Amino acid sequence: MASELYNTIDALSREKGIDPQIVVSAVEDAIVVATRKYYKSQENLRAQLDKDTGKIRAFAVKTIVEAPEQVEDPTLQVTIDEARKSDPNAEVGGELQIPKVTEGILGRIAAQLAKQVIFQKVREAERDTVYNEYIGRVGEIVNASVKRIEGPDVIFDLGKAESRMPRKEQSRLESFAIGERVRVVIARVEKASKGPGVVVSRAVPELVQHLFQTEVPEIYDGTVVIRAIAREAGER
Repeated sequence: MASELYNTIDALSREKGIDPQIVVSAVEDAIVVATRKYYKSQENLRAQLDKDTGKIRAFAVKTIVEAPEQVEDPTLQVTIDEARKSDPNAEVGGELQIPKVTEGILGRIAAQLAKQVIFQKVREAERDTVYNEYIGRVGEIVNASVKRIEGPDVIFDLGKAESRMPRKEQSRLESFAIGERVRVVIARVEKASKGPGVVVSRAVPELVQHLFQTEVPEIYDGTVVIRAIAREAGER
């Protein structure tokens, strides 16, 4: 049975439309950051979330070498003799996991740092999800609703993501109201964008073509073919 923590992660993943494992990895990375800060250690730290119990285990990992003279960095390597004191089944070339106490180490600063790591990872995953969802739909016309106005830009809700319509992608004759539903063309997708990664337009010629295809049966079924469209939005 999944733990309460994992159920929370699963719910967050569904809400954001991302893989639960991405959130799990973000939590584990956050614990590593907090553990490293607490111990002030340069060890190779890892963390692992137990899905069933919700407990997170942090540990240092050292590579096992055969002889003491092969140990170049004691924080990263350990001899086979030392390793077998903790793990009788240890083998040269393998790894030794040294548990780290994590209970009680998440002080206020460490907890804030952990939250920042999780937030950053989730945001990165969201951007990747949006990019993969819409990159193949550039040039497509979609229904969107006006979510808010940010300066000259209009932010639209596409259902699965937000999109942005810069001033240059708008017709000068149009104005928008919050909640208004309009049809827009997906102009481009910006993976590295800090804000909404999808840019939409009502100024591109493709909008006219799509509207004709929707409203004129002969164009929709190919009887009449549009060869080219020239448009200056708000002008002609």
